[in-house]
Amino acid sequence: MQIGVDSQRSIENKRVFVVENDDINSMGLQFMLADENETHVFSNIAAAIDKSKAWPPHLVLLGIGMVRNEGASLISLIKAAMNDVRILLVCDSADDSTVKLALEQGANGTLLTPLRIETVRRKVDSALGRAVPIGIPVVRS
Repeated sequence: MQIGVDSQRSIENKRVFVVENDDINSMGLQFMLADENETHVFSNIAAAIDKSKAWPPHLVLLGIGMVRNEGASLISLIKAAMNDVRILLVCDSADDSTVKLALEQGANGTLLTPLRIETVRRKVDSALGRAVPIGIPVVRS
């Protein structure tokens, strides 16, 4: 099903890896992104690194639970294995100590839950270097 799909983006063939141990988040992200991106879902980092050798991603969406399980050095491992790929952390809060540590280690930003299709697509498009429309509210007095 295609919801608000930009046909130009759907033919660009940007590859996004979702590395998440939360099935609800990973399936939600896959649904939200699959129309405009080549989206692959992995439940462990080893499988993602293995796949990246043949199909390098343009962006990794990394669940914060993976960082908690593996440690903040996971960011350096991913960047080394995937040619300094951009990483967005899927998390509840940017104020979490694990999130802050991962950002210090080189993660490029956060994607906050609850996930909303327009927010997810805007953040992913921005991380992929695509033009993102900016909405500026106009107040009339």
